[in-house]
Amino acid sequence: MQRSTAPASEQHFACTGCGKCCHGWLPLTVADAFANAGRFPLALVWTPVPEVSRAFDLTAQLGTVVQIAKRKRVAVLIAPTAYLPPSFPCPALSPDNRCAIQAEKPLRCRTMPFYPYRRASDQADLLLPRKGWQCDISATAPLVYQQRKIVDRSDFDAERAALVAQAPMLRTYADTTLKHYPTVLAQLLKAAQNPAAGRFIVGFASLLRWHKAFDPVTFAQAQHPVLCAFAERTAADPTLAIYHRYYQEAAAELAWFTNADPP
Repeated sequence: MQRSTAPASEQHFACTGCGKCCHGWLPLTVADAFANAGRFPLALVWTPVPEVSRAFDLTAQLGTVVQIAKRKRVAVLIAPTAYLPPSFPCPALSPDNRCAIQAEKPLRCRTMPFYPYRRASDQADLLLPRKGWQCDISATAPLVYQQRKIVDRSDFDAERAALVAQAPMLRTYADTTLKHYPTVLAQLLKAAQNPAAGRFIVGFASLLRWHKAFDPVTFAQAQHPVLCAFAERTAADPTLAIYHRYYQEAAAELAWFTNADPP
């Protein structure tokens, strides 16, 4: 990793193609999730944010707000996610650690290392590479963040706009799900008690009825074999049991759409 010698008010960043950030979970817009149903095993990650958090207002804008006690509310973010074990590379990552779908990669990948689930003024720590990452943050790399402002906001604004646009649909989905599925509400209440690790997974199929632009059968036909393949890849590793179980259950949920046998 090349370190910066620039003033503290300036941050430089360039991707070196190490591929380290292309592993594990990848939050997606709803549109990107459906577009990549034949590539990524998909899940919905629900994350409650307490009212005292500085992220509450933005999370409420992008998700929904739930009253969980007489005087206690949480904002809840529902993020379609490529649900991969942390050790698994993105299915679109080529052997040379390059993206094989560069022209059509998801908005989340285009915006990296910035993150529109946060305020634009709260991005500085995201420009510090994690251990083992080889990002170039030297003064010779492009200037990307100055005085807590993103220098080129085009990708950030595009992803934020997509998140805002899909929020009403996700809000209706979340509110209806919590009303009619007490098990999901119970998971939310449990997660809200532990903000540090408070998130849980819901099957992506539960969203199908709410997104009218995509045919559920077409989606299931693309997603079902992906889930089956990942169920097979994780079957022999007990450390991946949570993922294996999810892939099996999610595939079984979609099987009736495709007339396929569950894994």
